[in-house]
Amino acid sequence: MSHGTGDGTQRELFGLPVDALTMDQAIARCTEAIDHGQQLSIGVINAAKVVSMQRNPQLRQAVADCDMVLADGQAVVWASRVLGAPLPERVAGVDLFMKLLAVAEERGDRVYFLGARPDVLARMLEQAGRLFPGLLVAGSQDGYYQAGREGEIAEDIRRCQTDILFVGMSSPRKELFLDEWGTATKAHVVHGVGGSFDILAGLTRRAPIWYQEHGLEWLYRAYQEPVRLGRRYLTTNLSFMALVGREKLRRDKAIGDHAGQDRAGQDQAGQDQAGERA
Repeated sequence: MSHGTGDGTQRELFGLPVDALTMDQAIARCTEAIDHGQQLSIGVINAAKVVSMQRNPQLRQAVADCDMVLADGQAVVWASRVLGAPLPERVAGVDLFMKLLAVAEERGDRVYFLGARPDVLARMLEQAGRLFPGLLVAGSQDGYYQAGREGEIAEDIRRCQTDILFVGMSSPRKELFLDEWGTATKAHVVHGVGGSFDILAGLTRRAPIWYQEHGLEWLYRAYQEPVRLGRRYLTTNLSFMALVGREKLRRDKAIGDHAGQDRAGQDQAGQDQAGERA
């Protein structure tokens, strides 16, 4: 499927087209792709990824190539409002993952899981079986495969007649894998879900709702792993705020320049009319 629908449901943020969709609308697009035998690749962005995309052109292109790009982080939703391109709500990748599992069970769609350590993948599959007993698991592959096996794995996903492919690998690895091999899998919906396998497996605790609603999931994660994540989140958040500030100034300047051009055009038109009357 091509990126965008031409129906005004996209916002331009940080030079990237982001789909202004609710969770229900995003799920509807996924089921539509399956029903019509099309392929829909999903990209998600949060503050950390937006910052990373400024330094990593490959990651930026991989996200831009996705058919549907969603605001995974609340900070992106807030930034969209500051920048005058508001998104309706956050569509977190892990929430979309869980809802698509429920939808797949109800519809009989075939799902494939790629990513995580072998032991984590096994625990996640066991938990998925408990939560969604009717789920049709087409196949699975841990993320610790030998380099060079990507084509073989993509072929296995295709052979399994996968409707929904979930890739539980970190950025930018999952984006680069899907950018190169996503089409070859022939999966109808391709969703990179990052650490969602760890959450479903019970290895990682998700932040309570209050933290999620106030855009503070990063703080909860940093509290769980202060040495590994504390400094990283602080640096990333400051970089993101600076990026939003620069983008706000750029947009305000563009609006001011456009208004100035309109006024100049009106003045010139007035002078032309006055000359004609004279």
